[in-house]
Amino acid sequence: MPLEISDDAHIAQHLQNNEKVVVKFYADWCGSCKLFSPKFKRLSNDERFAGIQFLDIDAEHNPEARKLAGVDTLPFFATFQNGQLVKTISTTKEENFTELLQEIA
Repeated sequence: MPLEISDDAHIAQHLQNNEKVVVKFYADWCGSCKLFSPKFKRLSNDERFAGIQFLDIDAEHNPEARKLAGVDTLPFFATFQNGQLVKTISTTKEENFTELLQEIA
């Protein structure tokens, strides 16, 4: 599925309307987050992960979403299935993130 930008006001809606969701938490000041963004966008269009909704959320401006996933470092990724948090990871390595996606695909 294509990448969507989300926020505190809409995350519950995304989790309710999509069986599988992966969220990337970032901050504008985070260099590693910026470096990972093209990979995240490319993987959001990968056919292997067509059933997963990809969300980008600014952790600095969305404290409720950050609290929901337990974000403690950036970049931070969280997977949700049927609205429930499944797994989280903080990584800058594409292979680690791909493994996370394969677990819920």
